[in-house]
Amino acid sequence: MTPATHRARAPRTTHPAALNTETGSGAATAPVTGTAPATGTGHAPCHHGELLQGVFRDADGRRCAGLVTLPLAGPGSRADFVRRPGTPPEALTVVPGDRGKAARAARLAVTECARQVGLPPSGGQLRLIGDVPVGLGMGSSTSDVIATVRAVADAYGLRLAPEAVARIAVRAERASDPLMLDARPVLFAQREGRTLEVLGPALPPLVVVGCVLGGGVPVDTLALPVREATDADVREYERLRTLLRRAIASGDVRLLGHVATASARRGQQALNHPEFETLTAIARRSGAAGVQIAHSGAVAGVLFDPAAPGDLRRRVRACRHALNTHGIPTTRTFTTKESLDGPAHRRGDRPARPDTSRRPSRLPAL
Repeated sequence: MTPATHRARAPRTTHPAALNTETGSGAATAPVTGTAPATGTGHAPCHHGELLQGVFRDADGRRCAGLVTLPLAGPGSRADFVRRPGTPPEALTVVPGDRGKAARAARLAVTECARQVGLPPSGGQLRLIGDVPVGLGMGSSTSDVIATVRAVADAYGLRLAPEAVARIAVRAERASDPLMLDARPVLFAQREGRTLEVLGPALPPLVVVGCVLGGGVPVDTLALPVREATDADVREYERLRTLLRRAIASGDVRLLGHVATASARRGQQALNHPEFETLTAIARRSGAAGVQIAHSGAVAGVLFDPAAPGDLRRRVRACRHALNTHGIPTTRTFTTKESLDGPAHRRGDRPARPDTSRRPSRLPAL
């Protein structure tokens, strides 16, 4: 950002509730004016796959695809958007040029933010940097999209409500992870951009040994087989939902691990990871509570209860050694407390490491 750009930067509102796009009445308290460029910045985290994913019933009894993600502090996306008033909205460039979903999100966000402040939509330049591995099921595209929406809003002096960000994200990429929300565990309808249920204030403490299946080769989620959920499937997903709610309320890591493992096993119907049985066997021998996998990728985790009797460090070391010995590369070991207390959730934004642009999935990036 040049000094001139900084001086022209739009003032920010200080009350996000005044910017609620649900009602359409969220004009900024200090609207953007002038014709000088204005720069905005946005950040978004990623996640480590799902604890539960399936088809559930909403409050009206309607079937909805839904998921519960496992937060991960660390990798993320950063977006910088330079708004150029007076240029047509189609004059929008994106760097790198292959971020089609982020480009769609930028156009949608420009339209919404310009409407809120009472200005015509304009073009600009979006620049993305981040370190979320692509294709492993860690929400790399959603991270890009949410960082983009936040950057565009920032350039207009706005902070959009999470519900508004979610709607734009779903329109931009058809299905979105709940990375625009805080760290509370939620059942999120990823194709509709709405929360079906807040399952509790926080996940119980977990230690997660991360790994990747299939050698870390990216998964083409669009090529996965689509199977229509039966009534029996929905009943089972609802049963797992009830158990997960109970596990979170009581802090029962063993029960949470049971739910995550059952969900991962059902996900095998589409993913068919050849290492899955080996992964679950290693988890049992290591005294873990269970396993979780990305239902649209290759990232997985072995879940440990840090309060369980015995030497946790020894169990984690044994698990990592067994995974690597069986050709399942380990990545990082992290905790849910790290995700809750880390900078990823301070005021809803967290800076990504800006040293490199998005790379193809490489294990050292984890």
